[in-house]
Amino acid sequence: MTSNSRVLNMLRVSGLGWILVSLQAKAALVPQQWHLPRFLHPGIPVLAAKEALMKLRKKTGYSFVNCKKALEKYDDNIEEAEIWLHEQAQKEGWSKALKLQGRKTKEGLIGLLQEGSSAVMVEVNCETDFVAQNVKFQQLVQQVAIGTMIHHKETIDQSNTYAKRFLNSDELSQLRTGPGGSLLTDQLALAIGKLGENMIVKRAACISVPEDFFIGSYVHGSPSESSSLLSNMLFGKYGAMVICRSSEEDPKSDIIELSRRLAQHVVGMAPLSVGSLEDEPGDESETKMLAQPYVMEPTISLGQYLQPTGMSVLDFVRFECGEDPELSESS
Repeated sequence: MTSNSRVLNMLRVSGLGWILVSLQAKAALVPQQWHLPRFLHPGIPVLAAKEALMKLRKKTGYSFVNCKKALEKYDDNIEEAEIWLHEQAQKEGWSKALKLQGRKTKEGLIGLLQEGSSAVMVEVNCETDFVAQNVKFQQLVQQVAIGTMIHHKETIDQSNTYAKRFLNSDELSQLRTGPGGSLLTDQLALAIGKLGENMIVKRAACISVPEDFFIGSYVHGSPSESSSLLSNMLFGKYGAMVICRSSEEDPKSDIIELSRRLAQHVVGMAPLSVGSLEDEPGDESETKMLAQPYVMEPTISLGQYLQPTGMSVLDFVRFECGEDPELSESS
């Protein structure tokens, strides 16, 4: 008996030989052109394939299954896989948007973005507060605010006074997220596809002021969670921007804080007009801003509070999530 036969006999006795013989038999049936799985192919190291998958997932945020499918479709070319993923997501988003169209969108967020002497406030609506708390929804609100700010700065015709204007849903949908960026209407479809709720980019208000003016801004009802990438944005259920001017040579920090308090008053008291310092102080039902009880000190009117500061209020905008837009645009 040869040495190989002895070894096989020993393995058979131990039970391992039958496994070896079985494997040998199966190997004989495998065609010579048999290929390893794609991720185990000698030309594509397993580690490199995993890194490509992780990189694509981190970059796009799409599911493991879809990212793997895209990489397989384009032989681990991340750029082509990403383009394909966006195209598929957009198709799915538009399909969902059509199906969900007409469902009520009373929840959502107000987003406020201020850059120097310009500020924009936008409202984006969804169906539930659960989605409004989602960071992906907040990213959509940020994209709308950035697109609105870019459009406002490009088209503003400002003289020696302030400028204030409003944009409706149709106007906003045709704005882009940036130079060469995608349309906001496409970003909305993508968000609908990811989050599965009907959404609407409802409205925006834009303000720009000259150097000797100030914009006070305040947002109330912030989400419980938000991404650190959204740190330049203010989010909430209520928001206000106040245009004011100071005749005093106070430090800029003091003026900014005072203008913020004015915006806080607008959020809390919901005035319909500015009024004047000559107006008689009213009660909580008063709708003229300067005649209203000051929200932080109700024993005096806002006008009485402002008189010694040298600050004057010229205009304001107030948004409340889910309200009739005509209410905020009447001021």
